Amino acid sequence: MTVQSSPRLSSRFHDLVPVALRRAWAAEGHCPDLDLYALFRARRIADPYAMAVIDTHGEVSYAELDHRARCLAVGLAEAGVCPGDVVGVQLPNGREAVATDLAVAALGAVVLPFPVGRGSREALSLLGRSGARAAIVATEHRGVEHARELAELSASSGELPALRAVIAAGPGSVPDGCLSLADLFRTDASAFTPARPDPDTATRILVSSGSETEPKMVAYSHNALAGGRGNSLASLLPDGMRPRCLFLVPLGSAFGSSGTAVTLARHGGSLVLLDHFTPDGALEAIRAHRPTHVLGVPTMVRMMLDRLPDGHAPQTRLTALVLGGSALDAATSDEARRTFDCAVVNLYGSADGVHCHGGLSTRNAADEAPDSGPGIAVGRPDPGVCEIRIAPLPGGTSGEAGEIIARGPMTPLCYVGAPELNMRYRTADGWVRTGDLGMLDADGTLRVVGRLKDIVIRGGANISPAEVEGELSSHPDVRDVLCVGVPDPLMGERLAACVVPRPGRKPELESLCAHLDARGLERRKHPERLLLVTDELPLTPAGKPDRAALRERVAAEFPTEHAQAG
Repeated sequence: MTVQSSPRLSSRFHDLVPVALRRAWAAEGHCPDLDLYALFRARRIADPYAMAVIDTHGEVSYAELDHRARCLAVGLAEAGVCPGDVVGVQLPNGREAVATDLAVAALGAVVLPFPVGRGSREALSLLGRSGARAAIVATEHRGVEHARELAELSASSGELPALRAVIAAGPGSVPDGCLSLADLFRTDASAFTPARPDPDTATRILVSSGSETEPKMVAYSHNALAGGRGNSLASLLPDGMRPRCLFLVPLGSAFGSSGTAVTLARHGGSLVLLDHFTPDGALEAIRAHRPTHVLGVPTMVRMMLDRLPDGHAPQTRLTALVLGGSALDAATSDEARRTFDCAVVNLYGSADGVHCHGGLSTRNAADEAPDSGPGIAVGRPDPGVCEIRIAPLPGGTSGEAGEIIARGPMTPLCYVGAPELNMRYRTADGWVRTGDLGMLDADGTLRVVGRLKDIVIRGGANISPAEVEGELSSHPDVRDVLCVGVPDPLMGERLAACVVPRPGRKPELESLCAHLDARGLERRKHPERLLLVTDELPLTPAGKPDRAALRERVAAEFPTEHAQAG
Protein backbone atom coordinates (compact mmCIF):
# COMPACT_ATOMS: atom_id res chain seq x y z
CA MET A 1 0.00 0.00 0.00
CA THR A 2 1.46 3.33 -1.11
CA VAL A 3 0.22 6.63 0.32
CA GLN A 4 0.47 9.67 -1.94
CA SER A 5 0.73 13.19 -0.57
CA SER A 6 -2.31 15.39 -1.12
CA PRO A 7 -2.15 18.89 -2.65
CA ARG A 8 -5.07 20.01 -0.51
CA LEU A 9 -2.96 19.80 2.65
CA SER A 10 -1.24 23.13 2.02
CA SER A 11 -4.45 24.83 0.92
CA ARG A 12 -6.34 23.86 4.08
CA PHE A 13 -3.61 25.14 6.40
CA HIS A 14 -2.23 28.35 4.94
CA ASP A 15 1.24 29.28 6.16
CA LEU A 16 1.33 32.87 7.40
CA VAL A 17 5.14 32.93 7.45
CA PRO A 18 6.80 33.90 4.14
CA VAL A 19 8.10 30.84 2.27
CA ALA A 20 11.54 32.42 1.87
CA LEU A 21 11.92 32.65 5.64
CA ARG A 22 10.95 29.01 6.15
CA ARG A 23 13.51 27.94 3.55
CA ALA A 24 16.17 30.17 5.11
CA TRP A 25 15.66 28.56 8.54
CA ALA A 26 16.03 25.12 6.99
CA ALA A 27 19.15 26.17 5.06
CA GLU A 28 20.69 27.52 8.29
CA GLY A 29 20.21 24.10 9.91
CA HIS A 30 17.47 25.10 12.34
CA CYS A 31 15.11 22.46 10.90
CA PRO A 32 15.81 18.84 9.88
CA ASP A 33 13.69 19.31 6.72
CA LEU A 34 12.18 15.83 6.93
CA ASP A 35 8.67 14.75 7.87
CA LEU A 36 8.16 13.37 11.38
CA TYR A 37 7.63 9.75 10.40
CA ALA A 38 10.78 9.76 8.24
CA LEU A 39 12.75 11.12 11.20
CA PHE A 40 11.31 8.44 13.49
CA ARG A 41 11.92 5.71 10.91
CA ALA A 42 15.59 6.69 10.68
CA ARG A 43 15.88 6.33 14.46
CA ARG A 44 14.17 2.94 14.32
CA ILE A 45 16.55 1.67 11.59
CA ALA A 46 19.62 2.94 13.42
CA ASP A 47 18.72 1.33 16.77
CA PRO A 48 15.62 -0.91 16.49
CA TYR A 49 15.85 -2.34 20.00
CA ALA A 50 16.29 0.96 21.80
CA MET A 51 13.52 1.67 24.28
CA ALA A 52 10.91 4.04 22.86
CA VAL A 53 8.09 4.01 25.43
CA ILE A 54 7.72 2.94 29.04
CA ASP A 55 4.11 3.09 30.23
CA THR A 56 1.90 1.37 32.79
CA HIS A 57 1.89 -1.79 30.63
CA GLY A 58 5.67 -2.12 30.28
CA GLU A 59 8.29 -1.30 27.67
CA VAL A 60 8.08 -0.88 23.88
CA SER A 61 11.09 -0.76 21.56
CA TYR A 62 11.45 1.44 18.50
CA ALA A 63 10.90 -1.60 16.26
CA GLU A 64 7.74 -2.67 18.11
CA LEU A 65 6.36 0.86 18.12
CA ASP A 66 7.07 1.26 14.42
CA HIS A 67 5.28 -2.00 13.61
CA ARG A 68 2.21 -0.89 15.56
CA ALA A 69 2.23 2.52 13.88
CA ARG A 70 2.44 1.06 10.38
CA CYS A 71 -0.39 -1.41 11.06
CA LEU A 72 -2.56 1.40 12.39
CA ALA A 73 -1.73 3.60 9.40
CA VAL A 74 -3.08 0.93 7.04
CA GLY A 75 -6.12 0.42 9.25
CA LEU A 76 -6.88 4.14 9.28
CA ALA A 77 -6.49 4.31 5.51
CA GLU A 78 -8.96 1.42 5.12
CA ALA A 79 -11.33 3.36 7.41
CA GLY A 80 -11.23 6.26 4.96
CA VAL A 81 -8.44 8.52 6.29
CA CYS A 82 -6.50 10.18 3.46
CA PRO A 83 -3.43 12.43 3.34
CA GLY A 84 -4.36 15.89 4.54
CA ASP A 85 -7.30 14.67 6.64
CA VAL A 86 -7.58 15.61 10.31
CA VAL A 87 -7.72 12.79 12.87
CA GLY A 88 -8.90 13.71 16.37
CA VAL A 89 -7.21 11.82 19.23
CA GLN A 90 -8.40 11.79 22.85
CA LEU A 91 -6.32 9.17 24.63
CA PRO A 92 -4.50 8.97 27.97
CA ASN A 93 -0.71 8.90 27.96
CA GLY A 94 0.57 5.53 26.75
CA ARG A 95 1.88 3.54 23.81
CA GLU A 96 -1.41 3.78 21.91
CA ALA A 97 -1.28 7.58 21.90
CA VAL A 98 2.34 7.54 20.64
CA ALA A 99 1.66 4.94 17.94
CA THR A 100 -1.33 6.99 16.81
CA ASP A 101 0.84 10.11 16.43
CA LEU A 102 3.23 8.16 14.21
CA ALA A 103 0.52 6.41 12.20
CA VAL A 104 -1.21 9.67 11.33
CA ALA A 105 2.13 11.21 10.35
CA ALA A 106 2.98 8.17 8.20
CA LEU A 107 -0.28 8.70 6.30
CA GLY A 108 0.52 12.35 5.66
CA ALA A 109 -2.58 13.25 7.68
CA VAL A 110 -2.86 15.77 10.54
CA VAL A 111 -3.33 14.74 14.16
CA LEU A 112 -5.57 16.80 16.47
CA PRO A 113 -4.85 15.57 20.02
CA PHE A 114 -6.68 16.84 23.08
CA PRO A 115 -6.53 15.54 26.66
CA VAL A 116 -8.95 13.06 28.15
CA GLY A 117 -11.14 14.88 30.64
CA ARG A 118 -12.37 17.49 28.18
CA GLY A 119 -16.13 17.15 27.84
CA SER A 120 -18.05 15.79 24.89
CA ARG A 121 -19.32 19.23 23.86
CA GLU A 122 -15.76 20.52 23.62
CA ALA A 123 -14.73 17.43 21.64
CA LEU A 124 -17.66 18.10 19.31
CA SER A 125 -16.51 21.70 18.85
CA LEU A 126 -12.88 20.79 18.12
CA LEU A 127 -13.74 18.00 15.71
CA GLY A 128 -16.40 20.05 13.95
CA ARG A 129 -14.33 23.22 13.51
CA SER A 130 -11.33 21.24 12.24
CA GLY A 131 -13.37 19.12 9.81
CA ALA A 132 -11.97 15.93 11.36
CA ARG A 133 -12.45 12.79 9.24
CA ALA A 134 -11.92 10.32 12.13
CA ALA A 135 -11.64 10.38 15.91
CA ILE A 136 -9.77 7.91 18.13
CA VAL A 137 -11.07 8.14 21.69
CA ALA A 138 -10.99 6.11 24.88
CA THR A 139 -13.79 3.61 25.37
CA GLU A 140 -13.78 4.61 29.02
CA HIS A 141 -11.50 6.80 31.10
CA ARG A 142 -12.06 7.51 34.80
CA GLY A 143 -15.78 6.87 34.53
CA VAL A 144 -16.40 8.79 31.28
CA GLU A 145 -17.43 6.77 28.22
CA HIS A 146 -15.83 9.00 25.61
CA ALA A 147 -16.35 6.75 22.56
CA ARG A 148 -20.02 6.03 23.21
CA GLU A 149 -20.81 9.69 23.96
CA LEU A 150 -19.04 10.92 20.83
CA ALA A 151 -20.66 8.32 18.58
CA GLU A 152 -24.12 9.19 19.90
CA LEU A 153 -23.53 12.95 19.62
CA SER A 154 -22.12 12.55 16.13
CA ALA A 155 -25.13 10.57 14.99
CA SER A 156 -27.75 12.82 16.58
CA SER A 157 -26.39 16.36 16.34
CA GLY A 158 -25.45 16.70 12.70
CA GLU A 159 -22.50 18.88 13.83
CA LEU A 160 -19.82 16.57 12.42
CA PRO A 161 -20.63 16.15 8.73
CA ALA A 162 -17.00 15.32 7.84
CA LEU A 163 -16.58 12.61 10.49
CA ARG A 164 -16.53 9.13 8.97
CA ALA A 165 -15.29 6.99 11.86
CA VAL A 166 -15.25 6.96 15.65
CA ILE A 167 -12.59 4.51 16.83
CA ALA A 168 -12.81 3.18 20.38
CA ALA A 169 -9.57 2.50 22.29
CA GLY A 170 -8.95 0.52 25.43
CA PRO A 171 -10.61 -2.38 27.27
CA GLY A 172 -14.34 -2.99 27.30
CA SER A 173 -16.89 -3.65 24.60
CA VAL A 174 -16.84 -1.49 21.49
CA PRO A 175 -19.86 0.86 21.52
CA ASP A 176 -22.38 0.81 18.72
CA GLY A 177 -21.32 2.89 15.75
CA CYS A 178 -17.59 2.61 16.59
CA LEU A 179 -14.63 0.76 15.14
CA SER A 180 -12.13 -1.01 17.38
CA LEU A 181 -8.62 0.45 17.67
CA ALA A 182 -7.35 -2.99 18.69
CA ASP A 183 -8.63 -4.40 15.39
CA LEU A 184 -6.91 -1.64 13.40
CA PHE A 185 -3.62 -2.44 15.13
CA ARG A 186 -3.93 -5.99 13.75
CA THR A 187 -4.07 -4.83 10.11
CA ASP A 188 -1.48 -6.32 7.73
CA ALA A 189 1.10 -3.60 7.00
CA SER A 190 3.58 -5.68 4.98
CA ALA A 191 2.93 -3.68 1.79
CA PHE A 192 2.70 -0.25 3.41
CA THR A 193 4.70 2.63 1.93
CA PRO A 194 4.46 5.86 3.96
CA ALA A 195 3.65 9.26 2.55
CA ARG A 196 6.43 11.78 2.17
CA PRO A 197 4.76 15.12 2.87
CA ASP A 198 6.51 18.47 2.51
CA PRO A 199 8.07 19.11 5.95
CA ASP A 200 6.73 22.67 5.87
CA THR A 201 3.11 21.42 5.71
CA ALA A 202 0.80 20.66 8.63
CA THR A 203 1.24 17.57 10.78
CA ARG A 204 -0.32 18.47 14.14
CA ILE A 205 -2.94 20.82 15.55
CA LEU A 206 -2.21 22.10 19.04
CA VAL A 207 -5.17 23.07 21.23
CA SER A 208 -4.98 25.98 23.62
CA SER A 209 -5.83 25.47 27.28
CA GLY A 210 -9.26 26.99 26.77
CA SER A 211 -8.94 30.59 27.93
CA GLU A 212 -10.98 31.69 24.91
CA THR A 213 -14.73 31.08 24.65
CA GLU A 214 -13.73 28.08 22.56
CA PRO A 215 -10.19 26.66 22.67
CA LYS A 216 -7.97 27.88 19.85
CA MET A 217 -6.52 25.36 17.40
CA VAL A 218 -3.09 26.04 15.92
CA ALA A 219 -1.58 24.14 12.97
CA TYR A 220 2.11 23.20 13.17
CA SER A 221 4.35 21.82 10.44
CA HIS A 222 6.83 18.93 10.72
CA ASN A 223 9.72 21.42 10.69
CA ALA A 224 8.17 23.69 13.34
CA LEU A 225 7.83 20.76 15.77
CA ALA A 226 10.97 18.75 15.08
CA GLY A 227 13.00 21.86 14.27
CA GLY A 228 11.90 24.81 16.39
CA ARG A 229 10.46 22.92 19.34
CA GLY A 230 13.16 20.29 18.97
CA ASN A 231 15.84 22.97 19.32
CA SER A 232 14.25 24.12 22.58
CA LEU A 233 14.81 20.67 24.10
CA ALA A 234 18.21 20.27 22.40
CA SER A 235 19.64 23.09 24.51
CA LEU A 236 18.73 21.03 27.61
CA LEU A 237 20.65 17.93 26.43
CA PRO A 238 24.29 18.14 27.53
CA ASP A 239 26.75 16.45 25.18
CA GLY A 240 23.98 15.38 22.82
CA MET A 241 22.49 12.89 25.30
CA ARG A 242 19.49 10.80 24.28
CA PRO A 243 16.72 12.09 26.54
CA ARG A 244 14.58 9.88 28.73
CA CYS A 245 11.59 12.15 29.37
CA LEU A 246 8.93 11.57 32.01
CA PHE A 247 5.84 13.47 30.86
CA LEU A 248 3.55 14.40 33.76
CA VAL A 249 1.41 16.50 31.41
CA PRO A 250 -0.87 14.89 28.78
CA LEU A 251 0.73 14.16 25.41
CA GLY A 252 -2.50 15.62 24.01
CA SER A 253 -1.70 19.04 25.45
CA ALA A 254 0.40 21.73 23.76
CA PHE A 255 3.25 21.02 26.21
CA GLY A 256 2.92 17.32 25.38
CA SER A 257 3.64 17.97 21.71
CA SER A 258 7.32 17.66 22.66
CA GLY A 259 6.71 13.93 23.22
CA THR A 260 6.52 11.93 20.00
CA ALA A 261 7.73 14.64 17.61
CA VAL A 262 10.64 15.94 19.68
CA THR A 263 11.75 13.30 22.21
CA LEU A 264 11.42 10.35 19.81
CA ALA A 265 11.55 11.56 16.20
CA ARG A 266 14.02 14.42 16.62
CA HIS A 267 16.25 13.21 19.46
CA GLY A 268 15.87 9.41 19.45
CA GLY A 269 15.07 9.30 23.16
CA SER A 270 12.59 7.46 25.34
CA LEU A 271 9.19 8.46 26.74
CA VAL A 272 8.16 7.54 30.29
CA LEU A 273 4.40 7.93 30.55
CA LEU A 274 1.76 7.90 33.29
CA ASP A 275 -1.88 7.62 32.23
CA HIS A 276 -2.71 10.30 34.81
CA PHE A 277 -0.76 12.36 37.29
CA THR A 278 -0.50 11.73 41.01
CA PRO A 279 2.46 12.95 43.07
CA ASP A 280 3.12 9.49 44.46
CA GLY A 281 2.93 7.93 41.00
CA ALA A 282 5.33 10.51 39.63
CA LEU A 283 7.87 9.93 42.40
CA GLU A 284 7.64 6.17 41.90
CA ALA A 285 8.22 6.62 38.15
CA ILE A 286 11.34 8.69 38.91
CA ARG A 287 12.61 5.94 41.23
CA ALA A 288 11.83 3.07 38.88
CA HIS A 289 12.68 4.49 35.46
CA ARG A 290 15.34 7.11 36.23
CA PRO A 291 14.38 9.72 33.62
CA THR A 292 16.82 12.41 32.53
CA HIS A 293 14.09 15.06 32.25
CA VAL A 294 10.72 15.49 33.97
CA LEU A 295 8.19 17.70 32.21
CA GLY A 296 5.30 19.14 34.21
CA VAL A 297 3.85 22.28 35.74
CA PRO A 298 4.92 24.01 38.98
CA THR A 299 1.90 22.79 40.94
CA MET A 300 2.88 19.19 40.22
CA VAL A 301 6.38 19.78 41.58
CA ARG A 302 5.00 21.41 44.72
CA MET A 303 2.77 18.37 45.25
CA MET A 304 5.76 16.03 44.86
CA LEU A 305 7.86 18.09 47.25
CA ASP A 306 5.09 17.89 49.84
CA ARG A 307 5.35 14.08 49.65
CA LEU A 308 9.02 14.33 50.64
CA PRO A 309 8.85 16.05 54.04
CA ASP A 310 12.39 14.99 54.93
CA GLY A 311 13.67 16.74 51.82
CA HIS A 312 15.15 13.54 50.39
CA ALA A 313 14.23 12.72 46.81
CA PRO A 314 14.77 9.29 45.26
CA GLN A 315 18.19 8.60 43.77
CA THR A 316 17.92 9.88 40.22
CA ARG A 317 19.83 10.61 37.04
CA LEU A 318 17.82 13.79 36.51
CA THR A 319 19.32 16.48 34.34
CA ALA A 320 16.38 18.88 34.64
CA LEU A 321 12.87 19.50 35.81
CA VAL A 322 11.29 21.34 32.87
CA LEU A 323 8.25 23.28 34.05
CA GLY A 324 5.75 25.27 32.01
CA GLY A 325 2.19 26.50 32.17
CA SER A 326 2.80 29.15 34.82
CA ALA A 327 5.63 31.04 36.49
CA LEU A 328 7.72 29.20 39.06
CA ASP A 329 8.51 31.08 42.25
CA ALA A 330 12.11 31.29 43.45
CA ALA A 331 11.45 29.47 46.75
CA THR A 332 9.98 26.39 45.04
CA SER A 333 12.70 26.49 42.39
CA ASP A 334 15.44 26.46 45.04
CA GLU A 335 13.73 23.70 47.04
CA ALA A 336 13.26 21.55 43.94
CA ARG A 337 16.86 22.09 42.84
CA ARG A 338 18.19 21.03 46.24
CA THR A 339 15.81 18.11 46.62
CA PHE A 340 16.18 16.58 43.15
CA ASP A 341 19.79 17.72 42.65
CA CYS A 342 19.23 18.94 39.10
CA ALA A 343 18.58 22.07 37.08
CA VAL A 344 15.09 23.56 37.30
CA VAL A 345 14.01 25.11 34.02
CA ASN A 346 10.98 27.37 33.93
CA LEU A 347 9.80 27.33 30.33
CA TYR A 348 7.89 30.29 28.96
CA GLY A 349 5.80 29.06 26.05
CA SER A 350 2.38 28.67 24.51
CA ALA A 351 0.52 26.79 21.81
CA ASP A 352 0.32 30.04 19.84
CA GLY A 353 4.02 29.96 19.01
CA VAL A 354 6.57 31.11 21.58
CA HIS A 355 9.25 29.32 23.65
CA CYS A 356 12.02 30.69 25.84
CA HIS A 357 13.94 29.35 28.83
CA GLY A 358 17.14 29.94 30.76
CA GLY A 359 18.87 26.65 29.96
CA LEU A 360 20.73 24.32 32.33
CA SER A 361 22.62 26.96 34.32
CA THR A 362 23.02 26.13 38.00
CA ARG A 363 20.93 29.16 38.85
CA ASN A 364 18.05 30.03 36.58
CA ALA A 365 17.56 33.42 34.94
CA ALA A 366 15.05 34.54 37.54
CA ASP A 367 17.54 33.88 40.35
CA GLU A 368 20.51 35.62 38.76
CA ALA A 369 19.07 39.10 39.23
CA PRO A 370 15.86 38.84 41.24
CA ASP A 371 15.56 42.60 41.85
CA SER A 372 16.86 43.91 38.53
CA GLY A 373 13.49 44.42 36.89
CA PRO A 374 9.78 43.70 36.90
CA GLY A 375 8.13 40.38 36.17
CA ILE A 376 9.83 37.02 35.71
CA ALA A 377 13.15 36.70 33.89
CA VAL A 378 12.81 33.66 31.62
CA GLY A 379 16.06 33.67 29.64
CA ARG A 380 17.45 34.89 26.33
CA PRO A 381 15.50 33.97 23.18
CA ASP A 382 17.13 31.30 20.99
CA PRO A 383 17.05 32.16 17.26
CA GLY A 384 16.86 28.44 16.51
CA VAL A 385 13.50 28.44 18.31
CA CYS A 386 12.09 31.92 17.77
CA GLU A 387 13.11 35.55 17.73
CA ILE A 388 11.24 37.67 20.28
CA ARG A 389 10.45 41.37 20.14
CA ILE A 390 8.37 43.74 22.26
CA ALA A 391 5.57 45.60 20.46
CA PRO A 392 4.67 48.88 22.24
CA LEU A 393 1.13 49.14 23.57
CA PRO A 394 -1.07 51.99 22.32
CA GLY A 395 0.15 55.14 24.04
CA GLY A 396 3.23 53.31 25.35
CA THR A 397 6.84 54.33 24.93
CA SER A 398 10.11 52.55 24.23
CA GLY A 399 11.46 50.75 27.29
CA GLU A 400 8.04 50.12 28.82
CA ALA A 401 6.35 46.74 28.95
CA GLY A 402 4.66 45.85 25.68
CA GLU A 403 3.19 42.84 23.94
CA ILE A 404 5.58 39.95 23.35
CA ILE A 405 5.66 38.93 19.69
CA ALA A 406 7.59 35.98 18.27
CA ARG A 407 8.66 34.53 14.93
CA GLY A 408 11.11 31.78 14.08
CA PRO A 409 11.57 28.10 13.18
CA MET A 410 8.89 26.99 15.65
CA THR A 411 6.25 29.48 14.48
CA PRO A 412 3.01 27.67 13.57
CA LEU A 413 1.31 27.88 10.20
CA CYS A 414 -2.04 29.41 11.17
CA TYR A 415 -5.10 29.10 13.36
CA VAL A 416 -7.54 26.41 12.27
CA GLY A 417 -11.10 27.15 11.31
CA ALA A 418 -10.86 30.70 12.65
CA PRO A 419 -9.64 33.31 10.15
CA GLU A 420 -10.57 36.02 12.66
CA LEU A 421 -7.85 34.69 15.00
CA ASN A 422 -5.27 34.97 12.23
CA MET A 423 -6.28 38.61 11.86
CA ARG A 424 -6.11 39.21 15.60
CA TYR A 425 -3.01 37.28 16.62
CA ARG A 426 -0.77 37.23 13.53
CA THR A 427 0.90 40.07 11.67
CA ALA A 428 1.10 40.37 7.89
CA ASP A 429 4.67 39.05 7.91
CA GLY A 430 4.01 36.10 10.20
CA TRP A 431 4.79 37.35 13.71
CA VAL A 432 2.73 35.81 16.53
CA ARG A 433 1.01 38.23 18.91
CA THR A 434 1.23 36.30 22.17
CA GLY A 435 -1.09 38.45 24.27
CA ASP A 436 1.62 38.48 26.95
CA LEU A 437 3.22 41.56 28.46
CA GLY A 438 6.99 41.66 28.61
CA MET A 439 10.26 43.55 28.40
CA LEU A 440 13.77 42.83 27.10
CA ASP A 441 16.65 43.72 29.42
CA ALA A 442 19.78 45.37 28.08
CA ASP A 443 21.48 41.94 27.84
CA GLY A 444 18.58 40.50 25.85
CA THR A 445 16.92 38.62 28.72
CA LEU A 446 13.15 38.38 28.34
CA ARG A 447 11.01 39.39 31.29
CA VAL A 448 7.36 38.31 31.32
CA VAL A 449 5.18 40.76 33.21
CA GLY A 450 1.72 39.25 32.75
CA ARG A 451 -1.15 38.56 30.37
CA LEU A 452 -3.03 41.31 28.56
CA LYS A 453 -6.35 39.55 28.97
CA ASP A 454 -5.66 38.51 32.58
CA ILE A 455 -5.30 42.14 33.58
CA VAL A 456 -7.72 43.01 36.38
CA ILE A 457 -9.25 46.45 35.94
CA ARG A 458 -10.13 47.83 39.37
CA GLY A 459 -11.79 51.22 39.23
CA GLY A 460 -10.06 51.95 35.92
CA ALA A 461 -6.58 50.92 37.16
CA ASN A 462 -4.82 47.92 35.61
CA ILE A 463 -3.44 45.16 37.86
CA SER A 464 -1.32 42.27 36.55
CA PRO A 465 -2.12 39.11 38.58
CA ALA A 466 1.27 37.64 37.62
CA GLU A 467 3.10 40.53 39.28
CA VAL A 468 1.18 40.07 42.53
CA GLU A 469 1.62 36.28 42.44
CA GLY A 470 5.36 36.70 42.09
CA GLU A 471 5.53 38.81 45.25
CA LEU A 472 3.12 36.68 47.29
CA SER A 473 5.03 33.48 46.48
CA SER A 474 7.86 34.61 48.77
CA HIS A 475 5.57 34.87 51.83
CA PRO A 476 6.62 32.19 54.36
CA ASP A 477 3.04 30.91 54.77
CA VAL A 478 2.35 30.52 51.03
CA ARG A 479 2.94 27.21 49.26
CA ASP A 480 1.17 28.07 45.99
CA VAL A 481 -0.82 31.08 44.80
CA LEU A 482 -2.91 32.31 41.90
CA CYS A 483 -4.60 35.69 41.70
CA VAL A 484 -7.84 36.23 39.78
CA GLY A 485 -10.22 39.07 39.17
CA VAL A 486 -13.80 38.78 40.37
CA PRO A 487 -16.73 41.04 39.41
CA ASP A 488 -17.61 43.84 41.79
CA PRO A 489 -20.59 46.21 41.43
CA LEU A 490 -18.64 49.19 42.75
CA MET A 491 -15.11 48.84 41.35
CA GLY A 492 -15.82 46.67 38.31
CA GLU A 493 -13.34 44.04 39.48
CA ARG A 494 -11.37 43.26 42.59
CA LEU A 495 -8.30 41.08 42.98
CA ALA A 496 -8.55 37.80 44.88
CA ALA A 497 -5.58 35.75 46.08
CA CYS A 498 -6.17 31.98 46.02
CA VAL A 499 -3.57 30.51 48.35
CA VAL A 500 -2.48 26.98 49.21
CA PRO A 501 -0.89 27.41 52.66
CA ARG A 502 2.28 25.66 53.74
CA PRO A 503 1.61 22.76 56.16
CA GLY A 504 0.49 24.02 59.55
CA ARG A 505 0.15 27.65 58.39
CA LYS A 506 -2.98 29.78 57.95
CA PRO A 507 -2.15 33.07 56.24
CA GLU A 508 -4.49 36.02 56.64
CA LEU A 509 -5.20 38.77 54.15
CA GLU A 510 -3.71 41.42 56.45
CA SER A 511 -0.45 39.50 56.70
CA LEU A 512 -0.26 39.04 52.92
CA CYS A 513 -0.82 42.74 52.31
CA ALA A 514 1.80 43.68 54.90
CA HIS A 515 4.21 41.43 53.03
CA LEU A 516 3.38 43.19 49.78
CA ASP A 517 3.94 46.55 51.49
CA ALA A 518 7.38 45.38 52.56
CA ARG A 519 8.12 44.25 49.02
CA GLY A 520 7.22 47.72 47.73
CA LEU A 521 4.10 46.78 45.80
CA GLU A 522 1.74 49.73 45.58
CA ARG A 523 -1.45 49.28 47.57
CA ARG A 524 -3.85 49.58 44.67
CA LYS A 525 -2.47 46.21 43.52
CA HIS A 526 -3.06 44.43 46.82
CA PRO A 527 -5.62 41.59 46.86
CA GLU A 528 -8.92 42.35 48.56
CA ARG A 529 -10.18 38.80 48.81
CA LEU A 530 -8.44 35.71 50.18
CA LEU A 531 -9.50 32.19 49.31
CA LEU A 532 -7.61 29.49 51.23
CA VAL A 533 -7.36 26.31 49.17
CA THR A 534 -6.80 23.44 51.57
CA ASP A 535 -5.83 20.78 49.02
CA GLU A 536 -4.22 21.93 45.75
CA LEU A 537 -4.93 24.51 43.09
CA PRO A 538 -7.22 22.99 40.45
CA LEU A 539 -5.70 22.06 37.09
CA THR A 540 -7.27 22.00 33.64
CA PRO A 541 -7.22 18.71 31.66
CA ALA A 542 -4.09 20.07 29.95
CA GLY A 543 -2.36 20.30 33.35
CA LYS A 544 -2.37 24.09 33.68
CA PRO A 545 -3.74 26.04 36.67
CA ASP A 546 -7.48 26.47 36.21
CA ARG A 547 -8.13 30.18 36.72
CA ALA A 548 -11.75 29.89 35.57
CA ALA A 549 -12.53 27.34 38.31
CA LEU A 550 -10.92 29.58 40.92
CA ARG A 551 -12.93 32.60 39.74
CA GLU A 552 -16.09 30.58 40.25
CA ARG A 553 -15.03 29.52 43.74
CA VAL A 554 -14.16 33.07 44.75
CA ALA A 555 -17.41 34.42 43.30
CA ALA A 556 -19.36 31.82 45.29
CA GLU A 557 -17.41 32.63 48.48
CA PHE A 558 -17.78 36.43 48.14
CA PRO A 559 -20.95 36.97 46.08
CA THR A 560 -21.78 40.63 46.76
CA GLU A 561 -19.36 41.92 49.38
CA HIS A 562 -17.79 45.38 49.01
CA ALA A 563 -14.22 45.47 50.26
CA GLN A 564 -12.71 48.67 51.54
CA ALA A 565 -10.58 50.42 48.96
CA GLY A 566 -6.88 49.84 49.45
